[in-house]
Amino acid sequence: MSTLFLLILGRMEFNKLKHVPSVTEIKQVAQQLKGVISETPLEYSASLSARYGAKIYLKREDLQVVRSYKIRGAYHKISNIPPELKSKGVVAASAGNHAQGVALACALLGIQAHIFMPKSTPLQKVEAVRFFGKEKVRIYLLGENYDEAFAASRKFCETNGAIYIPPFDDYDIIAGQATVTLEILEALVPDFLFVAIGGGGLAAGAALVLPSTTALIGVEPAGAPSMQQSLAASEVVILPEIDRFVDGASVKQVGLKTFAICAKGLSRMLTVSKKNLCQTMLDLYALKSMIVEPAGALSVAGLAEMSEEIKGKTVVCVISGGNFDPKRFPEIKLLASS
Repeated sequence: MSTLFLLILGRMEFNKLKHVPSVTEIKQVAQQLKGVISETPLEYSASLSARYGAKIYLKREDLQVVRSYKIRGAYHKISNIPPELKSKGVVAASAGNHAQGVALACALLGIQAHIFMPKSTPLQKVEAVRFFGKEKVRIYLLGENYDEAFAASRKFCETNGAIYIPPFDDYDIIAGQATVTLEILEALVPDFLFVAIGGGGLAAGAALVLPSTTALIGVEPAGAPSMQQSLAASEVVILPEIDRFVDGASVKQVGLKTFAICAKGLSRMLTVSKKNLCQTMLDLYALKSMIVEPAGALSVAGLAEMSEEIKGKTVVCVISGGNFDPKRFPEIKLLASS
């Protein structure tokens, strides 16, 4: 059997991959995603290259179908659920990009999605999930924060036998996210690859396909350094409190699976202050008319922390997402100048 179906922690789970994905398996996932996702551009940035004295490219996942890479892992996982289990539907707890990826995947595959979001979720994000999921999504606004929404989603799975779709700590999800880096390598092999880290799915996927000649640099918010602290402790730690400003990359705990892969594959882990991150968002808009979310700007913000090391090198920054309301730019300007 190449699949695994079991009851864990009170929620139904389905796993096609029960092991760390191989490069061959990840290439098979890439073939499966053809015609579903966009093969996003790898753009040379003349302005950033001039600033840092390097050849800097941007992998534009903000131009993906759901304006983030999350559709890759979500579609791969959900598409492999056996027919006899699809009737139960799938469940996700998310206030952001994961929810949109799951919603679109379910709309394309004709599977019912149950998305649990905190009551505080901005209307724009709720409407985006509804838009991508169409009649195949049901949204439950429950709880004052993500943890409460997640608890409600687990209870729903237990009661209804629906399949839970994790946001990052899952080999099927990691294999899907790894296709971002595969696309980069088809165009060039960089000296450095900068990626944002929240739960670690994108970075773990990158680590599995990069050659040893490429240094993988993880970047996370200074207000939520869960991977950095876990690496320092040589085990996954749970942060008591975090700053959720970078909502696409702020978690109290990274994944167990993603941590194990990142602990071996990351060359360096950086953190970026809110002030510097907001300035990077403004710079990207001014220089390239790019509207990126805070998590999407993390990789570029990390360049300043390694300005000497990257001189004369070829560098790729993954712009992980562009789900950002431009009406928030006055807030970003204020934070950048504070």
